[in-house]
Formats: sequence, structure tokens, C-alpha cells
Amino acid sequence: MTNQKLTTLTQWLTDQQLDGAILTNFHSVAYLSGFESDPMERVLALVIFADHEPFLFGPALEVNSMKASGWTYPAYGYDDQENPWAKLAQHIRAQSHGTAFAIEADNLTVTRYNALQTALPDVTLQEDITAEINRLRLIKTPDEIQHMLAAGRDADRAFEIGFAALAEGVTELGVAAKLEYELKLSGVPGMSFDTLVQFGAHAADPHGATSSRQLHAGEMALFDLGTMTEGYASDATRTVAFGPISDQAKAIYDVTLEAQLAAQSQAKIGMTAGELDAIARDIITKAGYGDYFVHRLGHGLGASVHEYPSIMAGSDLVLQEGMVFSIEPGIYIPDVAGVRIEDSGYMSPDGFVPFTHTPKTLQQF
Repeated sequence: MTNQKLTTLTQWLTDQQLDGAILTNFHSVAYLSGFESDPMERVLALVIFADHEPFLFGPALEVNSMKASGWTYPAYGYDDQENPWAKLAQHIRAQSHGTAFAIEADNLTVTRYNALQTALPDVTLQEDITAEINRLRLIKTPDEIQHMLAAGRDADRAFEIGFAALAEGVTELGVAAKLEYELKLSGVPGMSFDTLVQFGAHAADPHGATSSRQLHAGEMALFDLGTMTEGYASDATRTVAFGPISDQAKAIYDVTLEAQLAAQSQAKIGMTAGELDAIARDIITKAGYGDYFVHRLGHGLGASVHEYPSIMAGSDLVLQEGMVFSIEPGIYIPDVAGVRIEDSGYMSPDGFVPFTHTPKTLQQF
């Protein structure tokens, strides 16, 4: 087996005295096989064994794409009218009569778990492989980091396009559409998540959606965006001013920027994720805005835009070389303003190296 990631998981199966693993999270499938697809309601699985070659399984209409992706092991399909779990079980039994298989417990729904258990009644499906996959994904290789640097360059270009689109009366949706359109014209295949553009007080909803709200002078505009480039995600946020803004909005911005810059510059190998969160959170709290910083400092990313780990209060996870995560403090005051500033980057011996470089001093358009 030449795929080092699969070799590592195969050894884990042997160490755990397991016969195999049935992976159903399409992000895991893409990371481990190179085949990228969101099957939606259909079944997509990667099955690995302790002592047999792995195989991909999915909709029949995807089999040619599986083979074209560079996957060098078997790929099997099922027709829509067939029972996918029964057919998956047939392929498993063609290679192994083992009785102990791992699953991704945080991904397999109860309905799907029951269907799989019915198809494999003599198999124990209790061991969770999620933590091992997370550990495998935690430390990025130099090649992975190069892909993410490329994704960061695309994100910087996205900001440039988005800022240039700001004008009196434009809508959040209009700006997001122009931004994504221009990126695709230039060859960027897609975004790593739905582009978020929020104007004025709408940005005080940190998980709001891009809407038809119009932009007016004196408001700030928040852009949260990322691209999928060479199979890896970028994720960054900038908040800019459209015309002169109020002293209160400027103060919120300055505190958020101070917190983001402090966390980014002080991140060091050997500190914990909780300690890094505290650097930014303490600055915001001491400025009187602690109640308005309502989320963790950051999250991991790589082949998917949100993955392990969480950079949050209470976490004793030690920062290591090659870890990739976001640093994104924010202050959100309802009916007033919302500000978030974010870079994603990787840990190096010299500290945190960001993938994005769009200026963070308050820009006015």
C-alpha cells in the first residue's frame, strides 16, 4: 500500500485488533483517497482493512470519477434502486469475514448505523476511528502547507475584488456574487464555504447569512470568505469602513485588531490552545467587550474548512509545528456593529505564519 495515510490507519487497525474500518464522512474519503464528492443523500464510503486492500464505494454514476481521481484500488458502485448497505456489505464480505470494524461515530447517523448493522449482523461496529483520523490530519505536510498558501493568495484576491465592489446602495448578495463570479472567471473552482458579506449592524450577527441588505455611508462591511485551491481551504475575515464611521465603531475595530495581532504574534509552539485563546480574550474583556466575544478564537482547517482542533478556552491541546488553524476574534454588539478579523496560518518554529496578507489596519472605501 503506497498511500502513507492509509498505511498509518491500517497499522492502527492492527494495533487495535480490528479487522477494518468503514468511513462515511465525505471529507475523510477525500482526504484519504483523493476522490472528492459530496454524495448528499446517497452513500459514499471508503473501506480499509487490516490485511486486505481498501476500496471505494458509492453511487454508480461516480465510479468513473473515482477511478479518474488517481485512486489505484478497486471502486464499486450501486444503482439508485439498489440497497446500498446490502451491496456494501457484499463487497466487504468478498474480502473479509472479520467481525470487528471501526466507524466514524460523529458522522454516521442512527438510521445509517442501523442499516449498516442490519447488512452486517455479525459485525461489531463500536470502535470510533474519528480521533485517529483527526490526529492524522492535525499536522500538515510541507506539500499541504504549500497548497494552503496558494488558497490564501486566492482569498487575498477575493478581498480585493469585494472591496472594489463596495458602493452606496449595493447589496450584500450583489457584492458576494461579483466576488465569486470574478474568482471563477480567473480559474478558482469554488469557495470553501458560502461567502459571508454583512453590512452595518447586520455584522453583529456572527452566524448570519448574506442578505439583500443595502450598504450606506458610515457603515462597516464584514467579509468572511475562503476558496478551495488545489484541494485545500482558505478562510479569512476582514472588516472595512465605507466612508467615515462612528467613534464607537472605530473603538470596537481597534480592540478587535489589537486582540488578533496579539494572538497572532504571541502564538508559539508549546503553548496550549487555551492559552492562545486567552491572549485575545483578555484584551477584549479588559476593554469592556468580553460579553460580546461569543465564540472560540479559532478552528483547524485543511482539506476541509472546519476541522480539528478548536482553539478555545479550556483546551490543553499543545500547539505543534505544522498545525494549521484560524485566529479570528470578534466583537458583536446588537443593533450597533460587528467586527471580526481573521487569518488562518500554520505553526512554524518562528511562530504563526498566516496564509493571507490583506492589510488589517482599518481601510476606508
